[in-house]
Amino acid sequence: MCGRFAQTLAPEAMRRLFKATGDYAPWQPRYNVAPQTDIPVIRAAGREGGRQLTSMRWGLIPHWAKDPAIAANLINARAETVAEKPSFRDSFAERRCLVPVSAYYEWRKMASGKQPYAIRLKDEPGFAIAGIWSAWQAPEGETLLTVCLITTTANSLLAPIHDRMPVIVSPVHHDLWLHGPKEAAQHLLVPFPAERMEAWPVSRRVGNPRNEGEGLLERLPPRRAQPSLIS
Repeated sequence: MCGRFAQTLAPEAMRRLFKATGDYAPWQPRYNVAPQTDIPVIRAAGREGGRQLTSMRWGLIPHWAKDPAIAANLINARAETVAEKPSFRDSFAERRCLVPVSAYYEWRKMASGKQPYAIRLKDEPGFAIAGIWSAWQAPEGETLLTVCLITTTANSLLAPIHDRMPVIVSPVHHDLWLHGPKEAAQHLLVPFPAERMEAWPVSRRVGNPRNEGEGLLERLPPRRAQPSLIS
């Protein structure tokens, strides 16, 4: 699954990187983004291939849901079933989005406990995770926009850490993901090439969502890092 990430791209950088309009405020760099918080999202805008930067709550509430607490269980959707499951299929068909991130975290099970790793694309300031979104209307009349991240099987770099990874959408496929038919979008639900990614062990402090700061992305020195299958 993907349950934590870093997002340090300023709004102007996100607009430039994703060729989007709109805004995300108030903004500050975040190194430990957790579910049930508001995050920046790029969604389709209009019929002419437009893109809008906006804010959504991480944890999907389907439009038909009676209880918003369902969001706690819908932070990820599996690529294998996202087009079929009732909680996701309408959003996958009509409301796909991109979630800008700088890196994400995953935990590897070790004999001594779980070791977190930071994972990102090589030589890139940020990248897009495939998402789906929904507009849910509360009984009081307020409309809440919520989002879910899509995962797929891990590539060869990440498989020693975890068997799942988020679906990463290359810039060349952003338009297809946002505006294309669902049948074409399904072809993008594949592992990102391992040779274009890197991963390194980080402090277990990232396990507490109250901890923040760029130090969470720092590589552990060899004497503190757990043995690893990846460099």
